[in-house]
Amino acid sequence: MKYPDRRRPRAALLALLALLALLALGAQAAIAQSPPRTEPLSLHTALRRADSAAFGTRAAAAQRATLEAQAALPLKGILPSIHLDAGFLQTTDPIGAFGTRMRQRRLTTADFNPATLNVPGVAANASGAIAADIPLLNADAWAARRAASGAARAAGAAEAWARLSTRADVVRAYYGILLAEERVRTLAAALAAARSHVAQADALHREGVVTSSDALLAGVRAGDIESRLIEATAEARSERQSLGVLLGERDGTRMSPVGPLPVAAALRAIAREDSGTPAALRADEAAARLAADAAALDGRRARAAALPRLNGFARYDWNDRATPFAGEPFWTVGLVATWSLLNGGSTLAEQRIADSRALAARAMADGVAARARLERDDSEGGVGVALDRLALAERSAVQGADAHRIVERRYQGGLATVSELLDAQAAETATTLGLAKARFDLVAALAACRLAAGRDPGTLEVLDMNPPPTSPSKEHD
Repeated sequence: MKYPDRRRPRAALLALLALLALLALGAQAAIAQSPPRTEPLSLHTALRRADSAAFGTRAAAAQRATLEAQAALPLKGILPSIHLDAGFLQTTDPIGAFGTRMRQRRLTTADFNPATLNVPGVAANASGAIAADIPLLNADAWAARRAASGAARAAGAAEAWARLSTRADVVRAYYGILLAEERVRTLAAALAAARSHVAQADALHREGVVTSSDALLAGVRAGDIESRLIEATAEARSERQSLGVLLGERDGTRMSPVGPLPVAAALRAIAREDSGTPAALRADEAAARLAADAAALDGRRARAAALPRLNGFARYDWNDRATPFAGEPFWTVGLVATWSLLNGGSTLAEQRIADSRALAARAMADGVAARARLERDDSEGGVGVALDRLALAERSAVQGADAHRIVERRYQGGLATVSELLDAQAAETATTLGLAKARFDLVAALAACRLAAGRDPGTLEVLDMNPPPTSPSKEHD
């Protein structure tokens, strides 16, 4: 008689599990090695996404929601509360048994027999009640409500400031990517020109027109430009991923702006518009003032805790041997006045703590106001400096291009050396990059100036002239 070999199914199962494990490891490795996504977007889209998805904005919104919810806690001492009670008990306590029968409205003359009073047996009761607590005079609760509401308003202003600050960061990061990409394009063009010069120098060296040192120098200069191009390309990749993090992305998504750096004329028009716009109350100043006011109100709450309190209550009760909310009901109403005269000094300590917090909050509000004035003055001066640098960069770019063109013609005519040609090309590249940097610096200065003046830096989205399609495509680098 032959018995089935049970080792074969087990071996097949182990092989299947090993295959599944290998497939899982391969999938994980593919995910780990896959490049991050690249998503094209406009500044308008980036700003809207930052409003809802940026980490700092989300944290500020959660803090505001928390304080708004906490503002409802003092209502317990202001608004009535109603609750239902139900219970069941059994007792052989003489007083408890007699009181139970009395609440159930079933006392008889036999219940007054001393033997029954002393040994009542087991008394059962199912109770039900509806009760209301009615606050009448609780000064500390009203003060706590005002203080908590003020703290919630301060958190709302802080959320608005966090949103504006994030928008300023988005504007700088967005145009920082465009600056990095323009730097890459400029260096790529410079590298192509340098390689052309290297080829010319090699040809002239073979003909004996120039020395070998000229050809070697041309190669060195081309290598230097290529090194800078590699660095600029890596920087552009990092800038795109940094903007993704700023917008709340956690998977390494790289954002790719779809427009160029703004032209100088548009930037100057924005600067002229801002120069005549008065400053507004900044959201961080409003938040600091509201926080100081809330701290002062909390001091009133601490002092009101020493005042008398007056509260009312009302109850409607049912008692039955087996069923809750059954039997003949009865009602109870009353008033309770309390006044804590001595409590070990805790009330006085709480008042001193609250007053100290109010002083600290007021000092912080004054500091925020002073810093806001300083930032407004600095940002206005920064815009002026950026405008002057832009004008200088424009002149330098024109001069650098003209100088390179002249030297190149002289070089072609044999009147200039390779070293002079490479120096002229390097100067033109530097002035072109300087002009791009000057345009970016003016954008950043305008964003900082609008933020310092209490206005929305996101309104600079008017500079973005190429909005993306409605459903931006996503592709891999």
